[in-house]
Amino acid sequence: MTSALTSTPSFTVTASRDYDPEVGALPAMSLGSYEIDLPGGEAARRLFAAGARHVTLPRPVDLTDPADAAWSVRALSFVGDLSSVAISVDWQLHTGPDPDAWRHYGHLHPPTAVLGTADPEATAIEWRKAYYICKCVFRHGPGFIQVRDRRYGELRRFTIDEPDYHQAIETLTDGARVDAIPGPILDDLMGESLVFRFGDHLWWTPYRVRRWSEAPMVI
Repeated sequence: MTSALTSTPSFTVTASRDYDPEVGALPAMSLGSYEIDLPGGEAARRLFAAGARHVTLPRPVDLTDPADAAWSVRALSFVGDLSSVAISVDWQLHTGPDPDAWRHYGHLHPPTAVLGTADPEATAIEWRKAYYICKCVFRHGPGFIQVRDRRYGELRRFTIDEPDYHQAIETLTDGARVDAIPGPILDDLMGESLVFRFGDHLWWTPYRVRRWSEAPMVI
């Protein structure tokens, strides 16, 4: 199945029942390969229900390659969906040379290496030390969407109740082309670092939660 918005074909991941990759490689713990041909949130929930607690992406996510932007936004969204159900992810992210660029993505499960930086493994360790679940999330309420974002050290909270913004966020959930989102809405969301652009594609940064892992005032 191909995404109607990003034109990104399905891809295959490997999954296991244990967070420890070495344990997950044992025959009784491996779940083998899964084709991801559904919306990311549904695919992540199905993997969790099947017993998956660790997933490996098929290849690195290179944010510096505009030609690979469709894969980049699809993969980032899927890593967010996996993070939302506490499934760990074996993946690599190429952000380029900026040593602090990872902070835009620091709410996602930490990668094994942040490629393009002076020390890819050290940058990944810094990310891992700062990571916790629900660092940048959104949830649906009755007639509103609430975003809570702590990627940059303090809580930024947004309550969105305009129907046209709700439609835009629904379109963005698994990644979208730039021309799929009205310009004024896109400018607002990008101005708050809630959307990032890679080539001709857009990534909605928060991942969805359906219940808070702790009291919402803590998160």
